[in-house]
Amino acid sequence: MDLSLTDENIVMILGDVSVYLFNEFNTKYPDRFYNMGICENTLISVAAGLGSQGLTPFVHTIAPFITERSFEQIKLDFCYNGFGGNIVSCGASFDYAWDGATHHCYTDLAILRLLPGMEVLQPGSQKELDILLRSRYNNGKPTYFRLSDHPHDIDAPVEFGKGCVIKDSGADLTVVTAGPVLGNVLEACKDLNVNLIYFNTIKPIDRKIISQFKNTKMLVIHDAFGLYEALCAIPDLTVSYHGLPDEFCSWYGTLHDIREKIGLDVKSIKATINSKL
Repeated sequence: MDLSLTDENIVMILGDVSVYLFNEFNTKYPDRFYNMGICENTLISVAAGLGSQGLTPFVHTIAPFITERSFEQIKLDFCYNGFGGNIVSCGASFDYAWDGATHHCYTDLAILRLLPGMEVLQPGSQKELDILLRSRYNNGKPTYFRLSDHPHDIDAPVEFGKGCVIKDSGADLTVVTAGPVLGNVLEACKDLNVNLIYFNTIKPIDRKIISQFKNTKMLVIHDAFGLYEALCAIPDLTVSYHGLPDEFCSWYGTLHDIREKIGLDVKSIKATINSKL
């Protein structure tokens, strides 16, 4: 909200989600606020059009609908045309566990990182979101911010495009993770002889920090696709993955229930790391 006090180019485009959170913005700037309903492809096209006119759009709704459903519009209307804007989602991975596969979203980071010109960010905490959003929101590029209702509470360094070393034990195994699941991963690594690298920017990935550990085995632990693929694009690394199974999640419950089911709870993560040591 405070950004809008000094930047009159900011425009909000919502898909009938989080509307009441922006009541103050709507009241103060009704000519810059559009709740267009459930029509995600149109939301993206309108946002790109506003970006083409020098405005700074924020388009927001639930992750699978604004990314997987609207991939073509993001690809062509934003990226191909080179228009800037911010796509901000909620409902990452299994935040809407109880709503089933239609509301699960774990391919968004992977597919969007493939688009030329796209920036892909996965802030894991409110602090990370605040710093990253303020530094990138008006950069003239299409930028994806993937938010979660379950942030971690770890105070990690934050800089766009930079990873950070959470733990350097000089070990032969380096665990790599991103986003809110850092909370479980760090707890699992606490008493183990491993290094731990954390990312909140998936694209561009910080190759410099990865190169520091290139001579170790790397284990990506992540509740989405995208980070593992980003590491695999770097030559001469030995990388394995622990996270999502090759099947739809047909179980219901809470995020924590799903994480336990697919092995992303602390106990299962620790067992997986131990099997690699």
